[in-house]
Amino acid sequence: MYKLTNPSEIKQLMNKYGKTFKKALGQNFLINEKVIDNIVAGSNITQNDMVLEIGPGIGVLTFKLAQTGARVVAVEIDSLLMPVLEETLAEFDNVEIINADFMSIGMDKLINEKFDEKKVKVAANLPYYVTTPIIMKLLEYKDFVESITVMVQKEVAKRLVAQHNTSDYGAISIAVQYRTKAEIIDMVPAADFMPMPKVDSAVVRLTVLDKPPVKVSDEKLFFKIVKGGFALRRKTLQNSLSGSVSGISKEQVAEALEYVGLSPTIRGEALSLQNYADITDYFVKNI
Repeated sequence: MYKLTNPSEIKQLMNKYGKTFKKALGQNFLINEKVIDNIVAGSNITQNDMVLEIGPGIGVLTFKLAQTGARVVAVEIDSLLMPVLEETLAEFDNVEIINADFMSIGMDKLINEKFDEKKVKVAANLPYYVTTPIIMKLLEYKDFVESITVMVQKEVAKRLVAQHNTSDYGAISIAVQYRTKAEIIDMVPAADFMPMPKVDSAVVRLTVLDKPPVKVSDEKLFFKIVKGGFALRRKTLQNSLSGSVSGISKEQVAEALEYVGLSPTIRGEALSLQNYADITDYFVKNI
């Protein structure tokens, strides 16, 4: 049995299967067992839960997840890691590994076939090159996802939890906070990985909300306006929205801002979630 957080044993395991670390796939494996325990604890997993892991690597987090007794399905893109995972997780009958690109998997099929349409808890050390697309895909299926507890780059974590009037605040902040309660539960230095990346990381817990914190009458338009509000960050909201959202003029943006009581020279990052909801509702009623 390998100790999957021991660098020398990781090298031994990789060498056994002729495996090398793939930078392009974001293969940086955790070697700090305390961090792994924090991810599992932060996910609040019980033996009755359904767990989805994305990018299990050699199985260091998967092993801990399996020990909870929960049903664990892990999706790994690298086919060369499949025999490694078969060995490191051999003692568990509650784990299934799927060799596939998560971004290409049909979530409806995955939920129906692997989780019996029950809600899942996501726990993962996400590949950094595709963090945001994975999170956004999961949130599209918020009715089937209970929580998302994931390791991401520190800078990404700061954006996910950022509030308005801060430099980290952006469209992804609003998209995540519209659907979840977002919080950073652990900070992780680069030295806790093998190979060591150039950036520090953080563990973020996104608890899916039963309903959004603000009421929006047209979600499609809401997200279009949010995206437009940050399209030209150095420009005013008038210029950014009118320049990126078809059918909306500077004059109409000015009218909306006056209606909700905001300055005509305000920029997108200064608007709260409620401000964007109010502007959306104004456009729904007046355009």
